[in-house]
Amino acid sequence: MKLKVSNSDKAFDVANYIILAMIMFVVAFPLWFVIVASFSDPTLVARGRVLLWPKNATLDMYRQILENTAIWTGYKNTIIYTLMGTSLNLFVTFTCAYTLSKKTLPFRQTISFYFLFTMYFGGGMIPTFLLIRDLGLIDNRMVMILPGAMSVYLLVITRTYFMNSIPEELYEAARIDGQSDIGMFLKIALPLAKPIIAVMALFYGVGHWNAFYGALIYLRNRSLYPLQIILRSILIQSQQLHINPDIMMSASLEEVEHMARLVHIAEGMKYALVFVACAPVLVVYPFLQRFFVKGIMVGALKA
Repeated sequence: MKLKVSNSDKAFDVANYIILAMIMFVVAFPLWFVIVASFSDPTLVARGRVLLWPKNATLDMYRQILENTAIWTGYKNTIIYTLMGTSLNLFVTFTCAYTLSKKTLPFRQTISFYFLFTMYFGGGMIPTFLLIRDLGLIDNRMVMILPGAMSVYLLVITRTYFMNSIPEELYEAARIDGQSDIGMFLKIALPLAKPIIAVMALFYGVGHWNAFYGALIYLRNRSLYPLQIILRSILIQSQQLHINPDIMMSASLEEVEHMARLVHIAEGMKYALVFVACAPVLVVYPFLQRFFVKGIMVGALKA
């Protein structure tokens, strides 16, 4: 038997679809515009004549990116920081979360309070900088990996997942069979925690991929800059390349043409760079999306 849907229910569904479509448009349009602008003539983009579809489509901006060695150096550094940082994050987070999920752990509440305390109180920027300096991490790749080895918020979610999603009877059966604590962690806890592993990998990975502030403060060597810093420097240069009328009056025709060409290139490259920087995350997310809702909802249940 089919349930009869009332007119009010139909109206409610239509309103929901309209609202969701509007929200999707608001969220998706900026990214779509960046992609369209990256393939369009920068002059038309600057004049506001590009909106939904490319105009005078060109790949010149992407050719400029391919020829810019600084961008590829930043890409390489970002990949290194993301892979190494995410691996360390997952190792530290899951070992700590599994341990804190055990009610038999001595001083469990005290240790948990120690972690939670750091969520609300920190030393501040200057003490942190002095600590990083004294540890010898200034201009060191590890400064992008070690200081953020674990997020306490994600630790709490992971610990809750272990406590609520894996029956204690499994651990008791494994202990009777002579399994050690490390063995139970590797052979029982981790295989059953694939959804939350995917969620944590996505959270940590996106965080490392977008890392910007730490590199801006602690890195001086341009060969260590991540992609976001390279992108920032190019965007700043594009803002500073606007032709000053006073300079144009005193400059030669060749100089004016050269400045105009630089503005043209910078205007188009900034859109292409934003797309290049976002593309890896956009490619990876669909593969982890099916774990996302399950992992975050189960891990967010109250302990």
